[in-house]
Amino acid sequence: MWRKLIFLGVCFFGLLSNAHAFLEDAEARIAISDLKQKIDTQNQQTLDQIKQLNSSVKALEKRLQELETKLSFQEVQGQTLLELVSQIEKLSGDINFAKGDIEVLQHQLELGVQREKTLYQDADMRIKKLETAAINAAAEAAAAAAAKKAAEAQEAAAKAAEKVNQENQEVSAFNEAQNFLNDSKFKPAFEAFDKFIVTYPTSKYLPEALYLLGVAQFSLKNFKASMTTQQKLVLLYPENNKVPEAKMMIANCLIQLADIDTAKKTLRDLIEQHPDSEIIPQAKKRLSVLNSLKK
Repeated sequence: MWRKLIFLGVCFFGLLSNAHAFLEDAEARIAISDLKQKIDTQNQQTLDQIKQLNSSVKALEKRLQELETKLSFQEVQGQTLLELVSQIEKLSGDINFAKGDIEVLQHQLELGVQREKTLYQDADMRIKKLETAAINAAAEAAAAAAAKKAAEAQEAAAKAAEKVNQENQEVSAFNEAQNFLNDSKFKPAFEAFDKFIVTYPTSKYLPEALYLLGVAQFSLKNFKASMTTQQKLVLLYPENNKVPEAKMMIANCLIQLADIDTAKKTLRDLIEQHPDSEIIPQAKKRLSVLNSLKK
């Protein structure tokens, strides 16, 4: 029985030595809780065994006291006396041996409790470090996300500002070219519209810029170039509201180039394809004039 207690004590310390392996696991808290339950069970078993051993020692001591009493009163004689003395010596040895085992187990139990305390302190410190690392990591991730979001917002704001600035520049450039045309400054108007088309190829003002460029070219008596520009407008933006006026301008260019038949056809197509356009009355009048001309 005593050897079994010592074996349990060795197992107890074996559990303590392996406890540190759990601390590196992601489930450290569960491992420590399970280990504590096992250690508490072992401790309780050891205490129960020590209690039983103490009871046995007391029984042996009582038996020894009875034998010593018999011996002191000389209630036995001869061979029986020798047997009594032998029993007393054996009991004394058993008692001393049992007390020695109890002391060993009690010492190991005290060491185990102290190591258990140290283990829990170390585990708590490690877990706190892990928790702190996790909190720091979460804080860093949140800070990184916030920084990314701020950078994205800043970039979006910069793009929006750039877009507004570009739109302002577009409007300014378009208005400048239009003002030249309104002031009959046809060459500066031509140059300004030509530059605008090259600089802002995706501008929402591009169809109108093409039309007004053709107007400037017509005013400079560059009729073929004007007609080409208006044809480009019709081809690229067939649904634009400037298309009827562009076709009217094409007809006028053809008239200036003395291509009357093609001019008539262009006017007839204009009237047929765009009957609701405001330019239709003028187109009909122009066609009527051309039809009245002698061949």
